[in-house]
Amino acid sequence: MSAFDEAFTALIGNEGGYSFNPADPGGETMWGVTALVARGYGYTGDMKDLPLETAKAIAKKFYWDPYQCDQFDPRVAFQVFDAAYNGGHPAQWLQQAAGVKTDGIIGALTIAAVREADPMKIIMRFSAYRLQYLGNLGTWTNFGHGWANRIANNLIRGAS
Repeated sequence: MSAFDEAFTALIGNEGGYSFNPADPGGETMWGVTALVARGYGYTGDMKDLPLETAKAIAKKFYWDPYQCDQFDPRVAFQVFDAAYNGGHPAQWLQQAAGVKTDGIIGALTIAAVREADPMKIIMRFSAYRLQYLGNLGTWTNFGHGWANRIANNLIRGAS
């Protein structure tokens, strides 16, 4: 099983199946994929019927590959992947965690710095920056408990 396959399986444990919450700016989702993203990928069916394999292909194309996750320790890759999928600024958080220029571009400098660092330190710093960002969102009141649990679960996963 590849690092992506393992990360996707864990990610789906965070996401679950069909959801529609009018307060959620993501709107209707299935497997954590919003209708807007699914349509952008070319899916035209009912969101309740979005196949898991389609969600997996979307996840790889839009949230794993653009963040260069194959370049990192699988524990770090999962944190970045989960944050990209859930929303926010994972490239910047990763760069902050690695102590490099925060330009939002995961290039050779960022990859090298992350690879040279202790994965546990990257994970802890990354999660801290992610929590700081989420805690400052106006939607924290509605979604903060779930986000905090998600990140706590990710930290447990990262430490295993």
